[in-house]
Amino acid sequence: MLRNLFEKKPEGQTAAQTAAGPRVPRHSGGWAALRKRLQAEPGLRVIDTGATSPKNINYLTNLGHSIFLADPVQDALTCNWQNGLNEDGKPIWDVDAYLSQTLEFSGRMFDVVFLWTTLDYLPEPMVAPVVDRLFDAMNPGGQVLAFFHTRDKGEQTAYCRFHLTDTDDVEMQFAQQFPIQRAFTNRSIQSLFVRWSGFRQFLAKDSVSEVLITR
Repeated sequence: MLRNLFEKKPEGQTAAQTAAGPRVPRHSGGWAALRKRLQAEPGLRVIDTGATSPKNINYLTNLGHSIFLADPVQDALTCNWQNGLNEDGKPIWDVDAYLSQTLEFSGRMFDVVFLWTTLDYLPEPMVAPVVDRLFDAMNPGGQVLAFFHTRDKGEQTAYCRFHLTDTDDVEMQFAQQFPIQRAFTNRSIQSLFVRWSGFRQFLAKDSVSEVLITR
């Protein structure tokens, strides 16, 4: 019997806000590759990050997968996780509390994560801990689809929500105006995911790099 379960966040977490505005299709080699797995292997557990997307929920549950919603950027930038300043005058972040609220899975293990551009917008102290939390919560062979901006300035760095389609395109939709924190290089991405076993990059014409990372 196929599992068709929409898993909500644990009680007490902040509800993700819904993106607004027009949706712009964008070809995604990473999505094209991952879509084949989702169509061939029913019953996977999936994490989708970002504002709530009813389209993503419907698409994934109709294929027999369960979905867990998380909004790491919204939770990081709209809640107060700072505990004063260090000797250099920089904020001290309560990363453990942040992870407990945003990425608390109650022992559940996952097979697919749509991370999108999350890591480009998180405060620096939260980036590596988020990657480590996902590593610990994924089954061997699990995959993360992540997008990374190659530039930290310009219109293309606007924070977007991504919606799945039944083609090789994803739909981009402007969300909240969160500032980009960094642009990743191939070397910095590989260093961040050094514990992972597979790393497949997809070339794109815009200033966004796509990577499919295997646990």
